[in-house]
Order: sequence, then C-alpha cells, then structure tokens
Amino acid sequence: MRQDPLLQNFQLKHLTLRNRLMSSAHAPGYIEDRMPKERYRLYHQEKAKGGLGLTMFGGSSTVSADSPAAFSQIDLSQDRVTPWLKQLAQGVHDQGAGIMCQLTHLGRRTRFDVEHWLPPVAPTALAERPHGSVPAQLLDADIKRILQDYSSAVYRCAEAGLDGIELMAYGHLIDQFWTPKFNQREDVFGGELHGRLEFTYRLFDSIRQSVGHDFIVGIRMTGDDFLLHSDAENTAKQGLNEGACLAIAEALQATGQLDFFNFVGGHLTTDMGLADCIPPMGSASSPYLNLAGRLKQQLQLPVLHATRVTDVATARHAVASGLVDVIGMTRGHMADPHIVNKIKAGQEHRIRPCVGAGYCLDRLHALGEALCMHNVATGREAELPHVIATSAKPNKRVVIAGAGVAGLEAARVAASRGHQVTVIEATNQVGGQLNLASQPQRRQEMQAVSGWLYGECQALGVQFEF
Repeated sequence: MRQDPLLQNFQLKHLTLRNRLMSSAHAPGYIEDRMPKERYRLYHQEKAKGGLGLTMFGGSSTVSADSPAAFSQIDLSQDRVTPWLKQLAQGVHDQGAGIMCQLTHLGRRTRFDVEHWLPPVAPTALAERPHGSVPAQLLDADIKRILQDYSSAVYRCAEAGLDGIELMAYGHLIDQFWTPKFNQREDVFGGELHGRLEFTYRLFDSIRQSVGHDFIVGIRMTGDDFLLHSDAENTAKQGLNEGACLAIAEALQATGQLDFFNFVGGHLTTDMGLADCIPPMGSASSPYLNLAGRLKQQLQLPVLHATRVTDVATARHAVASGLVDVIGMTRGHMADPHIVNKIKAGQEHRIRPCVGAGYCLDRLHALGEALCMHNVATGREAELPHVIATSAKPNKRVVIAGAGVAGLEAARVAASRGHQVTVIEATNQVGGQLNLASQPQRRQEMQAVSGWLYGECQALGVQFEF
C-alpha cells in the first residue's frame, strides 16, 4: 500500500501532512456556549485517531459581533476561545494529524434576530432570501473594524497552536465584495475587479501584520458560482463564472500572501443553491472535481477540494490524476472516521459508506447537532466507541429476531464483543424497511447501509437463518 497516492505525504508550506485525505470545515453543532469544548474536540480527535491527514474545523466560525451564528458556529471574536482551541489542537496533534480552522464574516448571509440583534452588514444593502435579512451597507468604519476582527481571530488561532486557517469566501462577506450582483458600490471597494478585491487585499495585509508570513493562510472559494446561468435577463450584473474565478485566484496568488486554495462550486444565495453545494443521495458523485482540476492547471499554489466525494476510489482518482493535491471526504469521515486506517490495513471494503441521506444536515438545522444515520457513535464519542472492544465475558449465545437495520446493528455489535450470534429473518433478504425506502431510483444508495452491516456480520461470523 506504500504506492497508494492517498497515503503519500504532502508538504503544505512548513506542514507535512501524512496523507492526502482531509475533512473539510463544517459546523456539526457540537459547540457549548459557542465554544469547541470536549464533545467538539473528541469528534475531531477520533478522525485524527483514524489516520486522517488534515482535519479542518469550525465551519464558518465568526469573527465579529455583527456576524452572529446562524447555524451553530464557533465564536472567534473573543479571547475566551483560545484555551478551547489549544485543547482541540493538542488533541488532534497528539494523534498525528494537522488541524486548521475556517474563519468568516457572514455579511448578508445571516439573521438579524439572534444573539445581539445587530443588523447584518454587506457591501450593498440587498435583501438575502434564505435568512430573511436586509443588511446595512458597510461604512468605512465598519470595514476597518471587521478587518481588525479578522486579524485578531487569526491571531487567536495561531496562539492556540493551530497549523493554519482557511478564509471562507463562499457566499460570505469576502466574496460578496467580489460578486457584481451583491457589490454595487461606487467607491474604492466596488466597480471593476481590482476594486472588488480591495477588501481582500487589505484583509491579507492585516492578517500578515498580525501573525507574520509563516502561519498558513488559505481560502475556500467557488470556481464558478453559476449565477450567470441562473438569471439570463441580467447577466451583466450577476455572478462569477469560471473565468472570473480564475482571474480572482490569479490575483490573490500574485499577492504572495496566500498558501492554498480550496475550490468548490455553486452559490449559497438560494435554498436550491445550497442544496447543490451539499449534494444529497441521487446526485452525481464529485460534481465539482473537474472544475477544481481545471483551475489547478492554471495556478501554482496547492489546491484542496471536497464536495460529495463519498468513496475511496474517487478520492484516489482525484489525487492520482493530479486534479487536486488534497481531497476531502467530509461526510465520509462522519460515517467512518477510520477510513485511512482501514485503507492501510487492506480493509478498504470494510469502510462504512456515506449514502448522502442528509440526516446530518437535517438534524443540524432542526435540532442543532449533526448526527449520522449510519454511525450512531459520531458526535457521541464520549459515550460510544467507534471501535467495539471484546467483552470481558465473551462467547455468549445471542439470538436476534429480524435482519432489518436494527437487527443487523445489534448482531454486529454483539459479534464484535465476542459473542456467538444467530439472526433469524422471516423473509429471504436483509434490510427490512430499508428495502422499501430505497426503491425510488434517487434513494437506491440507502441499500449500502444494510449491505455494509450484512457484510460486517458475515466477516464477524454471524449466522443467518432465512
């Protein structure tokens, strides 16, 4: 397995990543008082324990009071976050992985009626549909304050021992300045591309003055927001196509102050746009991988990418073909945080698959925490193990009635604990109600849940009677 491209080291500035797999930044909702405490730390620490090369955390962590948490983000605007960041960094580093945090100011993409009830701010006062906000237009004093907020947040990350940070420019304040549709200013921050990039240039300067040039700073940005295609009647004042995004990336690279790109695709302007950015089951695999690859061919900085890369074969292709330098399997690592360890052990076929059911997202927005329908231990690492230990009193005889998902999981756990398990099923197949749920073509991936459980049971010696 030494020649596996996924298992090769990668040098990102001074940081040596032990492999090419990462978990991209997201907001699982495990914060307490907007801080990444024990539950948050154990979640990321488990992925590091499972062999991951780089875990990014803190999806859309906010840097300013007027960028309130719309979906359970970490608050980086206060010094009280530093000790928690330090514990998180230490826990991940102890397991051999790199760790970075994503920072943002949400701009218009937030709500006004949370936390401090401050009005959202944006380059131009244009209403934002999904959160129902009508932002105030940024004044020069606001811009100066937010730049300082960013650099202070980056300093806290560096002080805590993180390996780097990633700026979020994907539907948020930074790329709201870039996008003609959302930036109609007539001052130094608007107009042609160099004006729309002025905020970003000043941001880079402010960050480097705060933490110097050794600390790793990257940016997550779209490679084509497809807004040009969504409103044919007003294409002159719309979004950023692939050519425009490449021009922005080249300009940012030319500053010498950036260390990597993390390219994605699409926009977050509407609910349907958001769905396309986090594609569910039935959607095409890795829809923006080739887009990231085309941009990489034109740039010199390392390129990272993650969007619906749910299987190791696709991840391996992404790296082996040179499309990207580091590939993310973010939801894949929610389903199975030990992907890398299983690849190394020649157990790739035993990786628990992500089926794109979207329960993690639904649960986050409905109840404030992202849980996995396929892996009950995810987000519950303090109470439930991902690797089940043998019982102190093994070899009991266990009979389970029914080979539905619950029965299969019970059989898997009991067999993992060293017991002799028999499953009795009235029909001629496993899966139970999941067989009905997966009948529509768009939901056929659900079959992989019962398929994986059945395979694990067979590997563990479980007996079935149909």
